[in-house]
Amino acid sequence: MKEVEMMADTNSDWKKALKSKVTFHDFIINYFKEHQELTGSYDIPSYYEHYVVKLDKHEQLIITLTTGMNQSGDNVSIPLPMKEKEKMSIEDFRTLILNKKFADQNMSLADVFQTVAGVQSTNDDNSK
Repeated sequence: MKEVEMMADTNSDWKKALKSKVTFHDFIINYFKEHQELTGSYDIPSYYEHYVVKLDKHEQLIITLTTGMNQSGDNVSIPLPMKEKEKMSIEDFRTLILNKKFADQNMSLADVFQTVAGVQSTNDDNSK
């Protein structure tokens, strides 16, 4: 129960922190001190996308996205997974969130990182 309460607090805290450059910076620094990394994925039988977000020693967010095809048969040749890495300052990330108006939606910090990484949402598939 405490974990659920903490997650709910984190979801509202990051949105409140967006209002100030300094507060958001402190929030992200503290978040990654506690969590080390944030991960997520989108996986269907034929395709997958996985992302990892970390904070480096220069206080830059490092978003690593790995995409690939899942094997569907015994002798199928599959291309190697593709890995992309993007660096972003905490303030650039805050500006991106504000410009895209993620804060107005009912999204968690993980949802926002997923969108920034370019990972499809499972909700998008369910709405088709």
